[in-house]
Amino acid sequence: MTVTAPADTGSPAVGHPHRRGTFGGFVAAKVAGLQDGYLRESSYAVAVLARLRRAVGREPAADFTILEQTRVAEEYLEHRWHSDDEVTHTEQAMHSALTLYAVHQQSIRDLPMHRDGIGLGAAVALLAQQATSPDAVHRRFAALGTATTYASVTTHLRSLVRLLRDTRIPLDYGVLAEDLVTLQKPWGPTQVRGRWGRDFYRQPDTRNRHQAGTTDSMPDQTTSEE
Repeated sequence: MTVTAPADTGSPAVGHPHRRGTFGGFVAAKVAGLQDGYLRESSYAVAVLARLRRAVGREPAADFTILEQTRVAEEYLEHRWHSDDEVTHTEQAMHSALTLYAVHQQSIRDLPMHRDGIGLGAAVALLAQQATSPDAVHRRFAALGTATTYASVTTHLRSLVRLLRDTRIPLDYGVLAEDLVTLQKPWGPTQVRGRWGRDFYRQPDTRNRHQAGTTDSMPDQTTSEE
C-alpha cells in the first residue's frame, strides 16, 4: 500500500495528476514498500536504500546486492533482441527509478518522497516556484530536455531529484519509471520531453495565490512556510 502525505504536511497540490500503467504500478509498489519501512525506521529498509543510493548512475547489474529490489517481474521484462545478458528497457528504468528514489528520500524520515500522481514536470514546476533562483531550475530542466543519451538523462535527473529532496517535493516514481521506459524507444524521447514540458507549464503558479492571500496581513506579522 502506497504511503501518502497527510493533509497537514504542506505537500504540494498537483493540477494534473497522472495515471500509471501496470509496469508503473509494479515499480510504485516496490518503492512504496521500501518507503513505508524507511519512514518506520526499519533497519532493513534503511540499509537497502543506502545500497540503492550507492548504485545510482551505475549499470543495473553492477551491484548484485540490490538485484532483489531492482529485479523486474517476468511479465514486464520485454523481449531481449540480442542475448539473455542484454538489459531490457524496463530493467534499466526500474534500476533508475529505485536508485533515484533512494537519493530523494535520504535523511527525510517524516514525509514520503514517493507520492502517487505527481509527474516530473509538475514536481519541477513546484520546485521552480519555491526556489530562490527559478532561472537556475529552468536551466537544469532545459538541460534534461536536451540530453541525448540515457546516461545523461539520469545524470540530470539526479541533480533535479536532489533539489526536490532539499525542498521536500515528492514525485511519483511509478510514473517516472514508465517515462524512462518510453524514453529508450526510438520514438520515445520526443513524446516524453513533450509530456514533461506540458506538465511543467500547466502547473498552477502558487506564488501568485500566496501573494494575493497575504496582501491584507498586518505589517508587523510575518508568515514562515517551510
